[in-house]
Amino acid sequence: MGMEVMCFDLEGVLVPEIWINVALETGIDELKLTTRDVPDYDELMAYRLRILDQHQLRIDDIKQVIARLKPLDGAVEFLAWVRRNFQVVILSDTFYDFAEPLIAQLDHPMLCCHNLEIAPDGRITNWLIRLPRHKMETVKALKALNFTVFAAGDSYNDTDMLIEADTGYLFTPPPNVIAEFPQLPVVNTFEALKAELIRASSRKLTA
Repeated sequence: MGMEVMCFDLEGVLVPEIWINVALETGIDELKLTTRDVPDYDELMAYRLRILDQHQLRIDDIKQVIARLKPLDGAVEFLAWVRRNFQVVILSDTFYDFAEPLIAQLDHPMLCCHNLEIAPDGRITNWLIRLPRHKMETVKALKALNFTVFAAGDSYNDTDMLIEADTGYLFTPPPNVIAEFPQLPVVNTFEALKAELIRASSRKLTA
């Protein structure tokens, strides 16, 4: 039917990794682990919440770090080009409680992610998953609606989305993810991803 959708991961693709920046600003190295390192998301989040409790970090401490973050260099311009040529959906395992300042800087593309459970004192007590493997399930649903789906992500939790998409790209992934998913093409810059999308699209794209 001629309609194409581009699905993006958020952190590590369009914006910096939130937890890594929290680790850098607090000096808590244990928080540097991300989905680029740990395949099991629930295991990773349980670990993170234990570390937050140990150091008595609250939601406002994390929000203060996020407020200082900016999109990756070139991400705003690249995403604007993509939105002129594709429907765009951001599929992320971040949380609405974290993401709004960053999504605003990207001109509010559609974001599908999760929620946090937060105690009155600001302690993060739980994570509420929208749907297990929601990235892959979203791509599957879009394909069932006769959309052609492209996708880009960088981590273990993106790989099922990329495999399910009509065309999926690993974007600046770590070596361990490249090694475990050699069937997925790798691109390392926005310009390279733009060139791939121009080549792969069935339509003539605007500049």
